[in-house]
Amino acid sequence: MNRKLKEKILESLSSVVPITAIVFILSIYAVPIPIGTTIMFLVGAGLLIVGMGFFSLGADIAMMPIGEAVGAQFTKAKMLWLVVFVSFLMGFIITVAEPDLQVLAKQVPAIPDLVLIGTVALGVGLFLVVAMLRVIFKISLSRLLIAFYLLMFIVSAFAPRDFIAVAFDSGGVTTGPMTVPFIMALGIGLSASRGGLGSQDNSFGLVAICSIGPVLAVLILGIGYNPSDATYMPVELLNVITTKDVAEQYARELPRYLKEVLMALVPVCAFFAIFQAASRRFSQRQLMTIGVGMVYTLIGLVLFLTGVNVGFIPVGHLLGSQIAASEYRWALIPLGMIIGYYIVVAEPAVHVLNKQVEVISGGTVSQRAMKLSLSLGVAMSLALSMVRILTGISIFWLLIPGYAIALALAFFVEGIFTGIAFDSGGVASGPMTSTFLLPFAMGACESVGGNVLTDAFGVVAMVAMTPLITIQLMGLIYARQTKTVEEMGAVELVGADEIIDFEEESSDE
Repeated sequence: MNRKLKEKILESLSSVVPITAIVFILSIYAVPIPIGTTIMFLVGAGLLIVGMGFFSLGADIAMMPIGEAVGAQFTKAKMLWLVVFVSFLMGFIITVAEPDLQVLAKQVPAIPDLVLIGTVALGVGLFLVVAMLRVIFKISLSRLLIAFYLLMFIVSAFAPRDFIAVAFDSGGVTTGPMTVPFIMALGIGLSASRGGLGSQDNSFGLVAICSIGPVLAVLILGIGYNPSDATYMPVELLNVITTKDVAEQYARELPRYLKEVLMALVPVCAFFAIFQAASRRFSQRQLMTIGVGMVYTLIGLVLFLTGVNVGFIPVGHLLGSQIAASEYRWALIPLGMIIGYYIVVAEPAVHVLNKQVEVISGGTVSQRAMKLSLSLGVAMSLALSMVRILTGISIFWLLIPGYAIALALAFFVEGIFTGIAFDSGGVASGPMTSTFLLPFAMGACESVGGNVLTDAFGVVAMVAMTPLITIQLMGLIYARQTKTVEEMGAVELVGADEIIDFEEESSDE
């Protein structure tokens, strides 16, 4: 086996095993799960591990180099309209290719899948243009975020109540395994080529801005559609009894996800072919490496999506519904925290982000620190989401104070931490959230008799919000530690000067 591929698979193994172990233990001691469904879950976990390994390697050797090359090439373009057009086209194409969005679209009632996907893609395309122009014209990220989040909450005041949580969820699922590597690399390439003061800060923030576009676009769509008659169709558990049933189920679904991923990658490959023909940036050897990386990405996404969709959705829904139906429904809160803490590190895009943060920061912000901050943030978000389900409080009571705190922190931390934090929010809410946490929340909401559209939907938005706070708090801790080290260094320097002066006086005597 390829050494790098083996390393990636072992890395994904360490990420997936904890959440798999938690579900398996719950199935034994708390929520009895049919043996067929359990086997489907375990097979899905295996596919998840291998798929994440292939995808991570594919992103490293294909998606990231392409994104960086396109970003660097933008700095040479003298025509601003060309940058605007290409940015919009890239944002639209790669969003339509995002598997997470297709998962969410299938679960949203009242609006056709293609209409919702097209609206979200339009929002990402427009806001990727905004993100690129921000870097080119050196506009403050924190001020831009404040302006757009204020606009977003104003528009949400006019949207139908049943549609608000869905709109905020759409911003989270958009930035998934297809979108994040490409957009992050795009920002890194653009910032590195421009250089100058603040180039590190400009490497992050593109994902954050692109997450706002879908929310605004879907809110406006909701106002136009006015889906007041939206109804939710409950998840149906498949009758899986034997191992043959499990094999047949995976064999039936695998070609469907292969088709979806192929349809997602073809536009990306076509865009790259046009870019290469126009720029001649890559050598023949590099093109072969990128081709292999694309194949790895294809294999990884097919295995990953098949595993989480077939194996994880039924188990997530069953766990949530059974626990909420018991006399210990309050256990949803601590259980949600535990699941949230471990599940975020199983997101494919999280590995991409953590690695890029460590590289760009020169090792100052380690992958370990990023994982801990993300895990704490998502644990907090799941606890609050379970509180929403049990009490029925409006999502605004959590989102507005949460974003207010996050935006306020942006004035007290370095710009690079603000960019990393707001990017992290989009990255944390990936396919694991839409295929396990969302069904978990839906199952719990059904059992307590809540409104699924207003109480269960919104869990993705919560997962996308809390890392904004925890990552920036990490930035404050980092700044304080840096200041302490500098002060200690200054004291040592003063002490050394005094010794030198004393020695000079002694020698004079």
